[in-house]
Amino acid sequence: MTRPNGRVSRLAVAVNLAVVSLASSPPAFAQAGAGQDAATLEPVRVTADGRPPETEAKETYQAVTSTIGKGKQALRDIPQSVTVVTERLIDDRNLDTLKDTLHQTSGVTFLAAEGGEEDIRLRGFSLQSTGDIFSDGMRDPAIYERDTFNYDRLEVLRGSASMLFGRGSTGGAVNQVSKQPFMLDQREVDFTLGTGAYRRLETDLNFVTGQDAAFRLAAMKTAADNNGAGSSIDKDGAAGSYRWGIGEQNEFQASLYYLRNRNGINYGLPWYGSAPGELMRVDPSAYYGLDSDYANSDVVHGTFSHTRRFVGGAELKTSLRAGKYSRDQRASTIRFANAAAQPGGQAVTPDNFGDATVLNRGTNNKTQKLDNQIVQSDYTGKFRWFGRVNAITTGVDFNHEFFEAYSAVGGPAKPPTTAGSDEGGPAVDESLRSLRRNREFDALSGGVYFQDLIQITDHWKLLGGLRWDYLNGDYKSYATADATQGNITAERGRSDSLWSKRFGVLYQPTSQASFHASYGTSFNTSGDTYQFDAAGSNTAPEKSRNIELGGKFDLAGGDLSLRTAIFHSTKYNERNRDEETVNATNYVLSGQRYAKGFEADVAGRITPDWEAYVSYTWIPVAKVKKGSLAGAGETVGQRPGLIPKHQATLWNTYKHGSDWRFGLGLNGRTKMAPQQVNTYKVDGYLTVDAMIEYQLTRELAFKLNATNLTNKLYADSLYRGHWIPGPGRSFQLTAAYKF
Repeated sequence: MTRPNGRVSRLAVAVNLAVVSLASSPPAFAQAGAGQDAATLEPVRVTADGRPPETEAKETYQAVTSTIGKGKQALRDIPQSVTVVTERLIDDRNLDTLKDTLHQTSGVTFLAAEGGEEDIRLRGFSLQSTGDIFSDGMRDPAIYERDTFNYDRLEVLRGSASMLFGRGSTGGAVNQVSKQPFMLDQREVDFTLGTGAYRRLETDLNFVTGQDAAFRLAAMKTAADNNGAGSSIDKDGAAGSYRWGIGEQNEFQASLYYLRNRNGINYGLPWYGSAPGELMRVDPSAYYGLDSDYANSDVVHGTFSHTRRFVGGAELKTSLRAGKYSRDQRASTIRFANAAAQPGGQAVTPDNFGDATVLNRGTNNKTQKLDNQIVQSDYTGKFRWFGRVNAITTGVDFNHEFFEAYSAVGGPAKPPTTAGSDEGGPAVDESLRSLRRNREFDALSGGVYFQDLIQITDHWKLLGGLRWDYLNGDYKSYATADATQGNITAERGRSDSLWSKRFGVLYQPTSQASFHASYGTSFNTSGDTYQFDAAGSNTAPEKSRNIELGGKFDLAGGDLSLRTAIFHSTKYNERNRDEETVNATNYVLSGQRYAKGFEADVAGRITPDWEAYVSYTWIPVAKVKKGSLAGAGETVGQRPGLIPKHQATLWNTYKHGSDWRFGLGLNGRTKMAPQQVNTYKVDGYLTVDAMIEYQLTRELAFKLNATNLTNKLYADSLYRGHWIPGPGRSFQLTAAYKF
């Protein structure tokens, strides 16, 4: 299909002007008052044992810096909660997807809606698919299933984040940090075998290619008959990155990322009609779909970046990325057949459920494509102004997205099955369904921001930030019926511009303690789901705010970090319809909901041999304060769905001698309701994981992981009509060879 050349041309012109203006003449204060010789650059930092800093996430659960705040910052200087899952924790727990990794950050729940990862909840608020998930600080569309093979770490910023990233939710932002080439030859190959015929081969190869250059290649191939929750796995990926000028005044990096998924899909299991909060009594790995069901997705993107370093440690980093994403999903929606089709002619209840219970297979098909181009430039530096040290972060970004969706029309019906037939059914010919475009969305967005962290006294710092965003979207929907196929049924557009704010105060009485108070805003536009309905195209963005008090502390001589926070997050003008304005042409921004709670993270070494990671969230109060008087959506006074009161994850390892290491972990939450439901809650759960690792030689180690040792059946993801089980008991044996 021909792209609208005018929009792309305007994007290119805007990008070129922005990059040239930022890169050609750095701000004067970048060179001011740093007390260094003009010819001297910041030295390349190394860790305590002489290893490059890029390897830190491989060696410890503790993180002391983050890039999620734009530019590399000490976590103690960010007046907002950040949880970091390092590569070491990912490896120790054998986490191979984004969803698995997010389970290690409390306060995160999942909506079982359309498959994929497009609706994640943080602090009870949705992380939108187009605005809240990032890869190295750039938007990462949620229309594919992500893998961890190229993760250096995963960073979760909690609370409003629009000042940094533009449009986004109240809950926060998730940043996937990629592995970077570094100045040390290091190569590792891991091979894993596990239950469900699980096989995974993963490589991480770093080569020093010159005095200031290195190349890194991470790759993965994974297959399984069953992932423990009813889905097969067939995926492979590779990420290559070449970096040169490392540590020099001008540093460059070029990378290419590829991921191919050809997985199965367990779309979910139904609720009982009479006792909807009770789960079907099945094995967690049960599968009732067809052998022809699948969840295919592909992504390829290329990124080029340039970092310019200035005297005094200031940096200007400019990155360009172009990517292509696609998803093709064929899923069976499993529901109980009506009473007449059941044994005895009775509706299904927990009391009469059995192997002969009849299940119908419905259809949920989804085919989507997305092309995007991103340019962003971020500057960080310090200067003296009116006798105070100012840490400046400022930048500009542009994003062009072109999205298309298709309907799979016609084709064979899917046969029913029974609860006793839990290993899938015969394939149907999916090629008999014809793909027809049903909508497209073309969006151009851009933003510019400025943030200043001012050192007021030796112990006090003050932060202020402001950002302006612009979004213009054009939407078309198309008829898919035979006689009218391809006809435009709706054509809508909308432009929005909005300001986002961020304020914070830091009190740092010692180098081991930092207290903060912060306030931030965020907004969601009507086009966050790549479409405009009739009412949404006439409705301004929703707005949210987050208030937080917290602290970050270094314990055990600096080897252990503790983070605590209390928060109050509010979406205060949610899209809504009231009795006086219920129609198809507009919403009113009259809804309001909030969540108040407490969080704590612990990460690092308690002793030289004992390492731990804990993440805990308590949300005692969550409420819909203002809602629909017409009965649509969640009602006033209700605790919103997908917000358990307590949620926690714990993992710790103990090293015995020089060869053995033992690990034990827990994951759990208390009861919670599905989205938009207040008539029932689903029971909480607690699962137990374990690990044994043996270092056979300096180069070769073996690791045995056990997940969900008690084979606990629990609802991992919830929706009004169905739930998806968490993985059942599994064992995985990994051989890791370093050379």
